[in-house]
Amino acid sequence: MYLYIIVALVIVVAVAALVLSVPKASGTKLTSYDGQLVPSSLLSMLSIPNNVSSTVGIGVASKEIMPLSGPVLRINGKPEILYIGADYCPFCAAERWPMVIALMRFGTFTDLKYMTSDPNDYAPSSPTFTFYNSTYMSQYISFVSVEETTNNRSVLQQPNASELYLFSKYNPSGEIPFILFANRTFWNSASYDPESVLDGKNWTQIATLLKNTSSVQSQAIVGAANLMTAQICAIDNNTPSSVCSQQYVKKLENSIGQA
Repeated sequence: MYLYIIVALVIVVAVAALVLSVPKASGTKLTSYDGQLVPSSLLSMLSIPNNVSSTVGIGVASKEIMPLSGPVLRINGKPEILYIGADYCPFCAAERWPMVIALMRFGTFTDLKYMTSDPNDYAPSSPTFTFYNSTYMSQYISFVSVEETTNNRSVLQQPNASELYLFSKYNPSGEIPFILFANRTFWNSASYDPESVLDGKNWTQIATLLKNTSSVQSQAIVGAANLMTAQICAIDNNTPSSVCSQQYVKKLENSIGQA
């Protein structure tokens, strides 16, 4: 009988661990996942099929892209994408979803972690990710991220002198998130409203809805990811062709200069 009890307890612990790895319950307190590693099972859900991306196109994502004429910024010979944001910021929370999707088309993340935005700000405790202490590897681009504060607004990271110069030059109002695509285009603020897209859902629920092209989550997040993808293709010589030769990417890339 004791053996049965021990086996039952082991099963309960195992099931609990599985549930914690990928949040599914709608009533789950999302802040309890802050700082936990995002499992490969959820990352795989963020790999959006081409037929879905093609159907969505730009979706309902904002197209306020600021074209620049400066020299292409590079790190180790690869075009640099600079992101400056903060864990507390609900608009950064919104923008990290399409950023992760777009960047995964060109490389891989390790040690990406769950995060929620400030519980006392707009769109409180929006489910998102944090780039803090994550690693991104790509043969095509260099990605630099700065998460300035935690979600309780404690200092976390600070941009270096060159990053601060670019941030101040193109974004004197200091809005975040700020994303600079190799000094050729940039945007700040979010490309969609976090409250209408993220509120009341957890990571798994949002990721599942991304492949439903009629959902607001797909229209907003995949649409923004497609637009980011086109900007990356525009700065990295349209590589890899498996991504940049897609018709929806070409169409959006051709429109960037007219934004």
